[in-house]
Amino acid sequence: MSFTAINPATEEVIAEYAASTPEEVEAALATASEAFKKWSRTPVAERARLMQTAAELLESEIPVAAEIMTSEMGKTFAAAKGEAAKCASVMRYYAEHAEQIVAPEEIATSASRSGVRYEPIGPIFAVMPWNFPLWQFIRFAAPNVVAGNVAVLKHASNVPGAAKYLEDLFARAGFPKGVVTSLFIGHDVAASIIADPRIAAVTLTGSEGAGRTVGATAGKYLKKAVLELGGSDPFIVGASADLDLTVAKAVTARVQNNGQACIASKRYIVLREVADQFVPRFVEAMGAVSVGDPMDPATVLGPLANKQQLNELTEQVAKSVSAGAVAHVGGAPIEGKGYYYPATVLTNVPDDSPAGCEELFGPVAVVHIVENMDEAIEVANNTPWGLGASVWATDPAEIDAAIAGIDAGMVFANAIVASMPELPFGGTKASGYGRELALSGAREFMNAKSFYVA
Repeated sequence: MSFTAINPATEEVIAEYAASTPEEVEAALATASEAFKKWSRTPVAERARLMQTAAELLESEIPVAAEIMTSEMGKTFAAAKGEAAKCASVMRYYAEHAEQIVAPEEIATSASRSGVRYEPIGPIFAVMPWNFPLWQFIRFAAPNVVAGNVAVLKHASNVPGAAKYLEDLFARAGFPKGVVTSLFIGHDVAASIIADPRIAAVTLTGSEGAGRTVGATAGKYLKKAVLELGGSDPFIVGASADLDLTVAKAVTARVQNNGQACIASKRYIVLREVADQFVPRFVEAMGAVSVGDPMDPATVLGPLANKQQLNELTEQVAKSVSAGAVAHVGGAPIEGKGYYYPATVLTNVPDDSPAGCEELFGPVAVVHIVENMDEAIEVANNTPWGLGASVWATDPAEIDAAIAGIDAGMVFANAIVASMPELPFGGTKASGYGRELALSGAREFMNAKSFYVA
């Protein structure tokens, strides 16, 4: 078995990487286990220094890292450079806040001294997706590595170059061998790694199906898991929305990263009071999105990551249109080389059609028109998922109602949902459990050890 990188813009093979042998897997787990024993006792200031060094190294190589991402999964070169820069920024953030992550908490009790110590737990197995090849891993690794854990990475099979780059980045920054390890393995081997007693916990960003499998395996072996899964994020356009801002952001929220993001806005829930203004402007703006070579600075929307993604999205839209949905723009793949699908807007979508009840992982927006904010919140919550949501309004009452009423892990007002180191990231319901980022996310894989001195 080999791991093949295919350029989704040209359908050409870029490189092939041999699968890790059983002996290589065993050696990697043994090295990670030994590395943890030393790394967890390394002064936090030294761990932070090395993370800062890795950030500086990545910053000096942003175009190099970006080209790997663009060539392997098709995001625009501009977006890839932004992703690499964001990774360096979050690495700096956790280097600067490392002491805070591990700082013990004093709690007053009947004891002379008592509280909680936060201690690393061991090697963490990270199963990562292709849509943000660097960011998804770095947002987990940056806080956990400075906290004293070590990481074993199983990346998506179509971004092997990104996986190799990540492992090499930490090695070149001076991290001891075994602190960050990448393995080229399939799902069958991944299950055995979760079961291995040297692995302390597992984190997954991926599909709902993958989450169920990984969560079940982790539960079988009594290991903690953090699952960041799919989403069908609502984008609520309130009666008081500033439409000049909202229309522009609505397009970006759907087509950024070529429409392939768990937190991308996918369902546009528009109050009838502004629907006659918003919908035609949104359709026109989506129709104007430039599609093409992701290395071209003028391109806004590049190809989907692989042929499977293209085929799945094509089928979902076609079945939805057959069921009665209306495609106002787009609605079919672009002929020719590459896995290109245009920006698409669907209305009149039946609830039981694929576009009405499945996650669309590509640049397809589904528009619902509702009577009031209460109905908008009801429609927003009428989904198995609960990752992120956004509300667009100038009336504080509309904003507060949406923030309070939407059942999701994150609600943004007049801003596109995003991950940032200051706020916890994660969802509810079928979007998974646990958190990444912020202090709560940084401590997901730490032992909160209570101490009491009489």
